[in-house]
Amino acid sequence: MRAGQKTSFARILRGRTTDAEQRLWYRLRDRRLLGCKFRRQCPIGPYVVDFVCLERQLVVELDGSQHLDASTDVRRDAFLAANGFTILRFWNNEALASTDTVCGEIARWLAEHRPLPYRPPHGGLP
Repeated sequence: MRAGQKTSFARILRGRTTDAEQRLWYRLRDRRLLGCKFRRQCPIGPYVVDFVCLERQLVVELDGSQHLDASTDVRRDAFLAANGFTILRFWNNEALASTDTVCGEIARWLAEHRPLPYRPPHGGLP
């Protein structure tokens, strides 16, 4: 798919969110989780990820039963990892039944992987 097609596809997916995605999105949107900005159904390369915090290069995926034997997830994860992203995967039923636990795991990862503070180049002014 070309970039424009991927963006259109992402828009379609945003209109078809699952209950689990809606519940988690409510907790991630508007910088509600540790002040981090998340996007949903965001194109990255040839893929569309469920949620991403670009600043921290964190992808959060919610998986249903279609992912039980998905070999495409292996290729997708390899592509994302090769481009510096970390992927946290949760089952849809986890996001629905234990939203606080899922958000806690995401928050724990974010807290442990804070971006380095900006340091100007040697001799430069900020």
